[in-house]
Amino acid sequence: MKKALIVTGGWKGHEPYKAGQIFNEFLISAGYETNISTNLDVYLNIEELKSMNLIVPVWTMGEISKNQEKNLLQAVASGVGIAGWHGCMGDSFRQSTDYQFMIGGQWVSHPGGIINYDVKITNTTDQITKGISNFSISTEQYYMHIDPSNEVLATTQFKGDQIISDIAPYKCEWISGNVMPVVWKRKWGQGNVFYNSIGHKLSDFDVPEVLEIIKRGMLWASK
Repeated sequence: MKKALIVTGGWKGHEPYKAGQIFNEFLISAGYETNISTNLDVYLNIEELKSMNLIVPVWTMGEISKNQEKNLLQAVASGVGIAGWHGCMGDSFRQSTDYQFMIGGQWVSHPGGIINYDVKITNTTDQITKGISNFSISTEQYYMHIDPSNEVLATTQFKGDQIISDIAPYKCEWISGNVMPVVWKRKWGQGNVFYNSIGHKLSDFDVPEVLEIIKRGMLWASK
């Protein structure tokens, strides 16, 4: 039986435990033995980490210790898959650049907050996105710093008419037309890494395309 570790915590605005439960139920239905941890100290047991097929981090912001980070990166490099979404994986530890290197990107802004935008499936033959059509969604549109080695599966385009934030209350016209990855996969050593930037609120997972892409990404990551 395959084993999956779901690690929930950090900023509560993303409802990490409830979000983790959605995919915990899916993984159990797919035949996985699952464990949900609410403490990053679970990363201190390197042998336990290496026994997993999949790690699902659901942890926004916060800090990870050097030993926790080292063990997580080593486990994935050894062949353990890692898969996640939104800030729960793409904005987890802002001071930990090695972690960001593994993930393949880092959140920097979501201009306009909750807005309507389109997602384009750019790889229609990959097992994660095959048969899934382009779709629209109302949620945060992530602007990210991206690793060029990512294999991009879906993108979005910025209009540039959104107000950046209360701190910078002006429109960001200079990003008009910029195309940003939304879904990607990559390698870290022998491990598979999957990421989807959608998932700010639980209702995002009610969008069939979003839910299906993440489910498939988890299965792919865990080989």
